[in-house]
Amino acid sequence: MENATREATPDATPDVMRSIGQLARESGLSISALRFYDGAGVFGPARVDPLTGYRWYAPDQLADARLLCRLRRLGLPLAQLKLVLAAPPGDPAAHRVLDTHLRRLADGLADARRELSVVRALIDQREQPMNATETARLTVDRAELAAALAAVRFAVGTDPERPMLGGILFDLDGGVLRLVATDRYRLAVGEAAAHPADGTGFSVLVPAGLADLIGALAADGGGELELTAEGGELAARAGGRTVAGERLDLDFPDYRRLVRLERSHRVEVAAADLRRAVLDGPVRPYTPEHPEAGPGEVALTVLEVGAGGAVRVVDGEPGEPGEQAEQELRIAVNREYLLQALDAGPAGQLALEPAGSLGPLAIRSASGEAGHFSVLMPVRVG
Repeated sequence: MENATREATPDATPDVMRSIGQLARESGLSISALRFYDGAGVFGPARVDPLTGYRWYAPDQLADARLLCRLRRLGLPLAQLKLVLAAPPGDPAAHRVLDTHLRRLADGLADARRELSVVRALIDQREQPMNATETARLTVDRAELAAALAAVRFAVGTDPERPMLGGILFDLDGGVLRLVATDRYRLAVGEAAAHPADGTGFSVLVPAGLADLIGALAADGGGELELTAEGGELAARAGGRTVAGERLDLDFPDYRRLVRLERSHRVEVAAADLRRAVLDGPVRPYTPEHPEAGPGEVALTVLEVGAGGAVRVVDGEPGEPGEQAEQELRIAVNREYLLQALDAGPAGQLALEPAGSLGPLAIRSASGEAGHFSVLMPVRVG
């Protein structure tokens, strides 16, 4: 088994090596943890006795074991653990992995604080119901709002059993109004710069019909548009005109964890080239096992994503990289959903960022700038 650790020297013997129990005591890792990391290909023994199966660790593996113990406390994912341990001293790649993980932890803390704030408000409302006259207000550029709505509208759910997915979340995050829509099989995010009044919060679930009216108002002229949430209603005002309606008093799914999942690959491709390849490429027929996944047979596109920078539409089985194609990944997605995401997404160069063959596939601008992007859920085939 290939492991992210150095091999023992040829003359290493049990007399100078550590048993798994000794290494566990000296490193802070448990014996079961050492066995787990060996099986996962992250950190293994320098030698395994062919008769007894005992694991023996070389003297210079103690430093890596202690490092692994600390990385484990940080909650670093297995793939990143392996990268850090395999990196030579001074390699900036290891530091980049840690920097990314730190940002992920900071984002998670921000999410937790936001949720706690909502929970505290809900607790207080049990004692004293929210005043119906409470108002949250912000202004946003009309063109940016129209573009953000157009980028997410395709992903709004239509399942009457899940009414919370039948709208678009208008979620203020600092100076950015984030618009989010999902039907569980794809998720779309759009962003527009916003200016809240008096630093108030703003998180409103807008029915699709009202969102369409707001989008039409935003697209009909320049300047700014004002959004006002008061009680159970939302109003949009611009150019002397107003559209208003009831907001959805439902809990929208937590989308933040999904959009920050660790990606296993990243490749760039021109949006027009990928769309042409999907239209001209082979498809796989697929019938969902569960009725709520969609009516009847659908067409799947299998994308082959390579770490070397290539992406192709192929006629083959999706799945994880194999021994002969270690850097390639095949992902099956709903062809119609993929085309809709490409049509609604940014033009020019795209970045495809899958999280494994069955993990979410993010499609965003290759520029790295924050903005509109989509996430598709791959289909398990076979």
